[in-house]
Formats: sequence, C-alpha cells, structure tokens
Amino acid sequence: MNHLSIEQHSILVVDDEVPIRRILSTRLSMMGYQVFTAADGVEALEIFERQHPDLIVLDVMMPNLDGYGVCQAVRQISRVPIIMLTALSDVRDRITGLEMGADDYMIKPFSPKELESRVRCILRRLDALNPSKYQINGVIEIGLLHIDTNKRQVILGQERIYLTHMEFCLLELLASHPGVVVSRQELLQKVWGYSQESIVDTRTVDVHMSRLRNKLKASSEECEFIHTFRGVGYALQNDQSDDLIDHEAS
Repeated sequence: MNHLSIEQHSILVVDDEVPIRRILSTRLSMMGYQVFTAADGVEALEIFERQHPDLIVLDVMMPNLDGYGVCQAVRQISRVPIIMLTALSDVRDRITGLEMGADDYMIKPFSPKELESRVRCILRRLDALNPSKYQINGVIEIGLLHIDTNKRQVILGQERIYLTHMEFCLLELLASHPGVVVSRQELLQKVWGYSQESIVDTRTVDVHMSRLRNKLKASSEECEFIHTFRGVGYALQNDQSDDLIDHEAS
C-alpha cells in the first residue's frame, strides 16, 4: 500500500487510561492522521482486523489482553510498525516487547511531542523511496541477497524472508553501504529518528539486529551477512572478508 500524504495514514492508539487515549487521539488527529482508539487488547485486535492501521501505539499493561499478547497476535499476520508504551522499569521487560516484534518503545510518563516525532519518522520512512547509489531501479543485490526497496521484499537464494518494518530498514541501510561499519548511534538516528542528543538504550538496536541476523541465518547457514563489531556497530558483508570500513572514520 503506497501512501502519498499524511492524511492517508491511520494510527491505532491502544491504552486503558482514558486521558492518554484522549491526548494522543487529539494531538495525532491535529497532525492530520486518522486515529482509532482501543481501551484493551481484545478491542485493539478487533479494530486492527477491521481498519488495518498503518501504525500501532500500544500500551503494555492492560486488562483482558496485555500489549505483549496483542503484539504477538499482530505479528502473526502483519508487519505494521508498533511503538510500545510501558510503565515497567525493568530493562528486561522492555526488551521482551522488542523481541516479540515491537519496533520501538517509550517509557511512561512520556512526552507526547517525542511520541509524535517518532510516529512521524516511522511513517515518513514508510513513504520514502530513495534509492541509494548502490541500487538499480530500487533493487540492492549482495551475493545471494536480493533487496527490493520499492516492494520492500527480501529474497535470499530462492526463499523470501519476511521482515518487520524496522528489520527491513536496518537491512536496507546496511546494504546501501556494504562493507561499511555503521555505529549503533547512527542506526538509532537514521532508522528510529532519534536526535544526537537523545539518551537511548542501544540494546534496542542489538535486539532488532539479532532477530534480523537469525532470519537470514535460517535461510543461508553457509553465509554470514551481518557482522558485529563490539563497541562500534554493524556491517553487512556477504563473506568473512576483513575489508570493512569504519563509517564514523570515513
């Protein structure tokens, strides 16, 4: 589905707290988005199946069905971007949401303005079709890896790899600069839209990258595409070559 303007985007806000639903619904509507709201997980899934929103803002702690359950159910049928809202202070709880397929999370209490910024970044990225200098007609090919940025499809060998929105964005960025080591901070800025001044848990990147690497490994055990450089970042290479460049230094 191609979206040509912000008015065509729809967002599902799921939270059992009435003030939060009202505030987010009002602010996002004023930005031009079509907003649906749900007070619990069961209602959220009903609305999701009916309306097919472009993005979900999802609270974790809710009655009937919590955010984790909703996230799992949605991921079985869709790769729609999900931003989780959590009051849980334990990092492991936040990582759980990412491992279940959430794209990002925000800790309550949060700034509505910051949420708006993250929503805008994710939806803008959904719209963006900006081929890099390594692409031909929106296609990147690295070894057996075939990435179609227009269709947002990934083929490895003869098998299609199904990625979430953030996983695809990470792969696309690394594949656009093959052999270049990209730092976690740069990934947070270019994929998630964080500013340089933001203090962010870089494990958000690590969790998504781990999931991406496992999906690629499942289809090609003979070739390691994503390489980790401890304390630095990640690079995409279709072999074990040491000919890698530190993007920060280039």
